[in-house]
Amino acid sequence: MKKVSLAIVIAMGAMLASCNSTEQPTTEAQNEVTETEALGGQSAVQDDESQKNVVQVAASSPDHTTLVTAVKTAGLVDVLTNAGPFTVFAPTNAAFEQLPAGTVESLLTEEKRSDLRNILQYHVYVGVLQAENFEDGQSFGQVNGGRVTMGVKDGKVTVNGANIVASIPTSNGVIHVIDKVLLPQ
Repeated sequence: MKKVSLAIVIAMGAMLASCNSTEQPTTEAQNEVTETEALGGQSAVQDDESQKNVVQVAASSPDHTTLVTAVKTAGLVDVLTNAGPFTVFAPTNAAFEQLPAGTVESLLTEEKRSDLRNILQYHVYVGVLQAENFEDGQSFGQVNGGRVTMGVKDGKVTVNGANIVASIPTSNGVIHVIDKVLLPQ
């Protein structure tokens, strides 16, 4: 019995000694995480194998360069690369061109950053809304606190009168491409 007790005491002592060690081994993986954190948030994570998130899909579209510039200027890239899920109503470059002359340029200035964020957040719903599930007159609360209203008529779907021309699934939600910029009331 003394031999078993002595063995247990020795084993416990060894475990305690290893727990009190002040030297912490580092691995390459730990160093990589630290470097990624230093470079930025979620958007700094490199992943070329998974399905693209809403920001990556928009950034790869030649029809959404204005939207991507606006998202970067507003500081929303990291937010929209997070897990979500998000539904993004994404206006095309042509949609931004329909705004009065100088509007986009003005919104991209430092002084108008809060207005830009408000407009962009009006295009985002937290959750996944599939186009085939929309019903005429449905209303959804957007990230900025405003509401959008869906229209469904003859198989065409609109949001606040803007046509949904395509829907693209992403790793963290869905993008509905629209032909007009949604402006909060």
